[in-house]
Amino acid sequence: MNISKRDFLRMSAAGLAYMPNALSAQTDLLSVTARVADVQLLPDDYGKTQIWGFDGIAPGPEIRVTQGARVKRRIINDLPDPTSTHWHGIRIENAMDGVAGLTQDPVRPGQSFDYDFVAPDAGTYWYHAHNRSFEQVARGLQGALIVEEPEPIDVDREEVLILDDWRIDPETAQIADTFGAMHDLSHAGRIGNYITTNGTYNLARKVKRHERLRLRLINASNARIFQLGLDGLEGWVVAMDGMPLATPRPVEGPFLLSSAQRVDLIVDVTAEMGSAGHLVQLGGDETFSQVAFEVTSDGARAPRGTPRPLPPNAHAMPDLANARDITLLMEGGAMGGMRGAMMGGRMSSMRDMMQAGNFWAFNGAVGGMDGPPLAELSLGETVRLKITNDTSFPHAMHLHGMHFYEIERDGSLGAFRDTTLLDRGEVRAIAFVADNPGKWLLHCHMLSHAASGMMAWVKVA
Repeated sequence: MNISKRDFLRMSAAGLAYMPNALSAQTDLLSVTARVADVQLLPDDYGKTQIWGFDGIAPGPEIRVTQGARVKRRIINDLPDPTSTHWHGIRIENAMDGVAGLTQDPVRPGQSFDYDFVAPDAGTYWYHAHNRSFEQVARGLQGALIVEEPEPIDVDREEVLILDDWRIDPETAQIADTFGAMHDLSHAGRIGNYITTNGTYNLARKVKRHERLRLRLINASNARIFQLGLDGLEGWVVAMDGMPLATPRPVEGPFLLSSAQRVDLIVDVTAEMGSAGHLVQLGGDETFSQVAFEVTSDGARAPRGTPRPLPPNAHAMPDLANARDITLLMEGGAMGGMRGAMMGGRMSSMRDMMQAGNFWAFNGAVGGMDGPPLAELSLGETVRLKITNDTSFPHAMHLHGMHFYEIERDGSLGAFRDTTLLDRGEVRAIAFVADNPGKWLLHCHMLSHAASGMMAWVKVA
């Protein structure tokens, strides 16, 4: 296959020609090494690409355990930079959360850190670097963490699908060394020019007609918001960010998956024999096949209809009538009206902020882990956090350690998740029970935004 450099830049996806093997679900301490590796990320006409990957692959090895089991991993740092590992979406002991500078010291090159925690909730989660994450995740340091339900789900099989994008220099086939670029920090974040699923270009899977699949979708990109749809597949959303919906929701059109978000779909293959169903990506005036499901044989005689809900994960319900109200105002960025903010304990102009690599503010201050917490919370109290996006860009706000409910406009509780997407100018309230003691990060998961001011933390006593 010959691809011109112009065609390369227009391509929607590319990647590795293999799937990482799952690590066993045993509870012994297993080692995973974060290291530099050369892989055939691009088509064969190109040379190999240097990545940073867990065990030298991207995505890293899939970790799969049953609900209630322990996850024990020794992360060995064989990288040139310090690192740490965050277990995204897991309601975890604070010391195991993996946030360098807040919950642990960064793991220096040549050293290791032992993570040991219980996976309390069934669902789709992931793990990724959390030191200079805007660079380390973009280089490939991420993988899937799957927590299975105690009893099997009524599907024929499942597919874990990690969506990612890479910014590649087509002249060298290397990841572009533009980490911390001013445009990324101040605009929409680091958007790649090369989109993959499980590190693979135009990923395809062979299926049977009317086969029922569980698709676990993970957006591991730095900043890309995927607009997705189904073709030749009849589907239902059964979980978001690992947490089951009370009632499966039919997929009746495009749906968004922001950076760090996950969605579980149950789909029936309705495409005819010899054709294919698709998970499609919609971008502008074009539609791409993100994953093709090639129908090679007959399965069940007919679709099975609406699936049963997944078993719920136990959690405390917020008491909105007695909630503590907190506000979070997001400001700054390109095309914003912010003239300055508190930085390093003093009021600074936007120009001074930019020179320090900061472009965003929370509640009038450049966010970070060194300053005071956004709030000090009592164990067990309900928090209602009103977030206002007074910027020109969307932001995916992620809370560590606890899930939250998105509050609908009528005051009812909506989706239960750990990352919420706010469009520019949007206002949204979320509610959660502060039931996990420790210091918990709250930040934009457009990772360049977090690195340039969109970061706060809360303390639960």
